[in-house]
Amino acid sequence: MDRRTAAQPASSSRAGSDLPKRIAAGVVMAAAAVAAAWAGGGIFVLFWAVAAALVLWEWIGLTGRAPARMWWIAAGVIYAAVAVAAPVMLRADTQFGLIAILFLFAIVWSTDILGYVVGRLVGGSKLWPAVSPNKTWSGAVGGIIGAVAAGGAVAYTAGVVVWPAALLSGVLSVASQAGDLMESALKRKFDAKDASRIIPGHGGVMDRLDGFIVAALIAGAIGIARGGLDQPGRGLLAW
Repeated sequence: MDRRTAAQPASSSRAGSDLPKRIAAGVVMAAAAVAAAWAGGGIFVLFWAVAAALVLWEWIGLTGRAPARMWWIAAGVIYAAVAVAAPVMLRADTQFGLIAILFLFAIVWSTDILGYVVGRLVGGSKLWPAVSPNKTWSGAVGGIIGAVAAGGAVAYTAGVVVWPAALLSGVLSVASQAGDLMESALKRKFDAKDASRIIPGHGGVMDRLDGFIVAALIAGAIGIARGGLDQPGRGLLAW
């Protein structure tokens, strides 16, 4: 059975009926991610290895029939590798690893939630209607503001300097939204609504991690540039 679904606007009644499933699935996924981050070590590596394997499975399902199929698969392997390597590398920092992951979670989740809420309440001009017709500029700005507040709050709680972390939160929020749009463009190219139907009310794993993967990539690059491979979490947060 084809895992892809034709891209088409969802009706408001369907969106409403999916809301309880979306909330329940979102809470479970967030709790699992935080628990894995808290545990660290092999549990954290296993969690993200499984997530990356599912991302690659969904990517191949989307692109497997395309011309230049092997190039698409190679790109998917790189994308999935980033999904596991970036968070694992950050979490491996013994002093700042946990807070770096929680910092990323706060940014990406607040970007998604505030972007959705502000976009629905305010509306206005579309961000990129050809790719994602439901996203608005107001939602994008709301997501950035939410990320700055959430990232700053995590930094304050962790006892690191707040203003650089808040500015970085805005940058990573933009990266997260770019990752979301990138996956939307991929799904539109291959005429799919969701990457898969593995998560009730949410679609696929890739649909949930698209923003996080790009934000984690940028965060990891900043962390390594400033803290080296030994202390990427410190490089990300200690300014």
